[in-house]
Amino acid sequence: MTAIDLARLQFAFTVSFHFLFPAFSIGLASFLAVLEGLWLKTGNGVYANLYRYWLKIFAVVFAMGVVSGIVMSYQFGTNWSVFSDKAGPIIGPLMAYEVLTAFFLEAGFLGVMLFGINKVGHRLHFAATLAVAAGTVISATWIVAVNSWMQTPTGYLINDVGQYVLRDGWFEVIFSPSFPYRLVHTVLAAYLTTAFAVGGVGAWHLLSDSGNPGARKMFSMTMWMAALVVPVQIIAGDAHGLNTLAYQEPKILAMEGHYQSSPQGAPLILFGLPNDQTRHVDYAIEIPKLGSLILKHELNAPLAGLDSIPQNMWPPVAIVFWSFRIMVGIGFAMLGIGMWSLWARYRKRLYQSPWLHRCAVLAGPSGFVAVLAGWATTEVGRQPFTIYGLLRTADSASSLAAPAVATSLLAFIVVYFAVFGAGTYYLLKLMAQPPHPHESLPDDTLHGPTKPAAAKALVESMT
Repeated sequence: MTAIDLARLQFAFTVSFHFLFPAFSIGLASFLAVLEGLWLKTGNGVYANLYRYWLKIFAVVFAMGVVSGIVMSYQFGTNWSVFSDKAGPIIGPLMAYEVLTAFFLEAGFLGVMLFGINKVGHRLHFAATLAVAAGTVISATWIVAVNSWMQTPTGYLINDVGQYVLRDGWFEVIFSPSFPYRLVHTVLAAYLTTAFAVGGVGAWHLLSDSGNPGARKMFSMTMWMAALVVPVQIIAGDAHGLNTLAYQEPKILAMEGHYQSSPQGAPLILFGLPNDQTRHVDYAIEIPKLGSLILKHELNAPLAGLDSIPQNMWPPVAIVFWSFRIMVGIGFAMLGIGMWSLWARYRKRLYQSPWLHRCAVLAGPSGFVAVLAGWATTEVGRQPFTIYGLLRTADSASSLAAPAVATSLLAFIVVYFAVFGAGTYYLLKLMAQPPHPHESLPDDTLHGPTKPAAAKALVESMT
């Protein structure tokens, strides 16, 4: 493998690890805000108990997300220095704005959220939880803005030394043509990832104790999320796909496996084996003309194929083809579980449906797989460009020898699997414990038992 191949593999490895944690923490922070808000509104101690249960998990997830994110920034300077030099005047300020707004907001209120529940008033603590939840969404907004500009660059000029610089103002850069679609799709994906993770934990405990009030409540809330938000996500994904067709046609053609142009309506290829040599999807299972109906909203609408584009401009078709199908397949599986839960709820069997619970447990990690598959579709589908249409990936890398990149890649693999493997194991241990009537707080293990008066107030607040 060349140094560029290894640098791309290293970035893919580290960003895949990192993306899992923000996808969970974005949704989990909002879930905690909802739980605390419902507790303050209703006085129901189950919500307070679930808040404490998931707060400990959120603390670990947030910490692992921060640690894995720090590593990402160093790779821009080590492996991708040409990209950093050329795109720095635009990418750098956007990343700085993410730190100055979202990260400072999260860091400023995270301590109050984690350790202040018995030290400040309920309303102030709720405000801190809302601030952290808002900070995670703002962080996602800035990162998506950066990525969207790389996908559909606008509002730039090229200066005398070949750098991309601001043309008129930040509005055009931030609100690039693909930004609204990517932001909605990404944030909804984070919420659904969290919903199915939390729902899987609730279903796991319902299988052993269908009367556990905490397990019942978390399962019911997340199944509402699945039933109501998955259809919205499918609509948002379709709109995102149409936007991609307008600005990144090769990516869509690779996703659909359309090697050949279809002047009389393109089929929808469900499955098959893309073959770049023969420019054909082998063993294809397809539905005639449905591809044109989805992409053009007309059965007989002509659709160009990859044969209309020089092959050196194609993304890796097989990877994009299959990662897209994994993402879509998981999305429809989520929809099926959501509809199943509605039927069980209608029959008043939501908590006495063991097969639904087993499927929900199996679907617990599905959101993480889906976001990785969607990320692969987006990023691999952008190739051969780092900044679409402007800067090729082959021209973005540093002048490094392959052994140097390979050594750092191996080091990352060893350290990541050791550190984050241990962290994930600890998270699973926390989730394996059912929510108890009186959950401890994150600072209980740091400062010992609460004082008797505080403990009494805590118990009273949860009953």
